[in-house]
Amino acid sequence: MELVINGTTEQLPDGINAAQLIEHLGLTGARLAMEVNREIVPRSHFDDYRFNAGDRIEIVRAIGGGCKTKAAASRPQ
Repeated sequence: MELVINGTTEQLPDGINAAQLIEHLGLTGARLAMEVNREIVPRSHFDDYRFNAGDRIEIVRAIGGGCKTKAAASRPQ
């Protein structure tokens, strides 16, 4: 089945679900969000959510970090 994942067309097995796609992409355990055809798929639905040929999937990962506050930026290193 052909799916578009983050703008790239990929061939994946028919009937693949969202949890299997995350595993296939090596993102198991990652903090992420998934959108299919401009609709958010809640993580709690990943096991049950099955894709259809031609679906457009966007996956974004949360990246940890912080921003420097003025006080932190002014401290000597």
